[in-house]
Amino acid sequence: MKSIIGISFLTLCLVLINCKKEPTAPNIVDGEKQEIVQLDSLKSYATVRLETDLSHLSDKEKAMLVIMIEASQIMDELFWYEAYGDKEELLSKVAGNTRNYVEINYGPWDRLDNMQSFVKGFGPKPLGANFYPLDMTVEEFENANLPEGKSQYTFVRRNEDGGLYTVPYHVQFKDQIANAAGLLRKAATFADDEGLKIYLETRATALETDKYFESDIAWMNMKTNRLDFVVGPIETYEDQLFGYKAAHEAYVLVKDMEWSKKLEKYAKFLPELQRNLPVPDKYKTESPGTDSDLNAYDVVYYAGDCNAGGKTIAINLPNDERVQLEKGTRRLQLKNAMRAKFDKIMVPIADVLIDDSQRQHVKFDAFFANVMFHEVAHGLGIKNTINDKGTVREALKEQQSHLEEGKADILGLYMVNQLLEKGELEGQKEDFMVTFLAGIFRSVRFGESAHGSANMICFNYFKERGAFKRTKEGKYIVDFPKMEAAMNGLSELILTLQGNGDYEGVKKLTEQKGHISKELQKDLDKLKAAGIPDDIIFEQGVKVLGL
Repeated sequence: MKSIIGISFLTLCLVLINCKKEPTAPNIVDGEKQEIVQLDSLKSYATVRLETDLSHLSDKEKAMLVIMIEASQIMDELFWYEAYGDKEELLSKVAGNTRNYVEINYGPWDRLDNMQSFVKGFGPKPLGANFYPLDMTVEEFENANLPEGKSQYTFVRRNEDGGLYTVPYHVQFKDQIANAAGLLRKAATFADDEGLKIYLETRATALETDKYFESDIAWMNMKTNRLDFVVGPIETYEDQLFGYKAAHEAYVLVKDMEWSKKLEKYAKFLPELQRNLPVPDKYKTESPGTDSDLNAYDVVYYAGDCNAGGKTIAINLPNDERVQLEKGTRRLQLKNAMRAKFDKIMVPIADVLIDDSQRQHVKFDAFFANVMFHEVAHGLGIKNTINDKGTVREALKEQQSHLEEGKADILGLYMVNQLLEKGELEGQKEDFMVTFLAGIFRSVRFGESAHGSANMICFNYFKERGAFKRTKEGKYIVDFPKMEAAMNGLSELILTLQGNGDYEGVKKLTEQKGHISKELQKDLDKLKAAGIPDDIIFEQGVKVLGL
């Protein structure tokens, strides 16, 4: 991709074709390289240079960054296979802006437009991505009763007789995993921080075995590290068929020690906030781990799942419910990426859609806190159903991802409200609520992704309860008392659905409230007309960091 200094705009055009509900096999047209044929949809990305001050790092730590970036590039290769298949075969048949857009989306489907195709010869993206056979039905999978079929770390494949079987990730990716594990062990030899050293060594073993519990615990035990490396198969959003399969990704991170120090105090409030959740006691009997912590980082490299389409600006991990109950989670705020999105996307959106009388309430500190407490809120609520349906993840299947994101959105705002009332958080309630609404407009542009659907459910629920009103000019004004009431009501609804493992209830909620209305679409079209970028892409790597 063309190197651009600072912030600039890469505008790419795409065609949306043949949007059928049934997934079709991704067979590209033979012959000539495929180009975009019409301008049905316009997407733009602000290009951000990922860099930070490395002057406080030792030579050993700088060497570790180089090694981590090399390992991240392997994760990128693995995610390409999971999301699409043969990367080089696809890239050889596209050119120009089409190729750039394919690389941004890790395939021929637009991640900011409901995975519709923009390359001739492709239908909609298969719901199971490349984790399952393209011709496999849900019923066939369920009837197969594969022992490791629901594992987060296996591919489902078809044998010569037509039957289904599983292949562990570490077997499918044997050579790449060996290289990545070797790099993690090499990085560990440079680590003076004992916690980071142990984590890198145990994570290398985890990649080789697909057993991540020990390395997740080691990651939770790190407290004094100045570098961090989130690496491996982690989130399950890519599997839209069941939500079982984790996809590979990596973040290379430099901790902002000063900002992290400011955030330390909030983790101690988690047990109290859990007890005060606005649901009956049976839905909050689990106690969040007390070893949770909050940290701020500058991210210097994205790879794989987190780099596809809309970019992550905060992390809440591990996802393993056992680790969460024992140790809690760590919340990582990606400060430089967050600032880029706020300045280049959030503020311009507010200028277009937030009424003049409330626009002054859209502030970066409120945006930072809303994002941070969204991640914290993943640790609240319930991980296991109250009626023996197993974990919430198992019970809700493909409906789990977006409902969990919706829970985090609304409980994040709930936490802000609680901490403001306790005097433990600085700022005005109005800042957080108006910034929250502006954040919905930013996120619903992602289409019907997990985050996009979650935000639409929240938007439509709030609208029905008068939490905001729309002026005749198409500007939005928050009604603060009604938004607070709606916040509590939606919190109770989502936590109850999760605790009951109510698959049909979640499906109905999504069908009713998880979509963009014609009125809202007209308002979102104003953002496109104003030239506001949909998201960000990066200049990143060893040269950008000056290493």
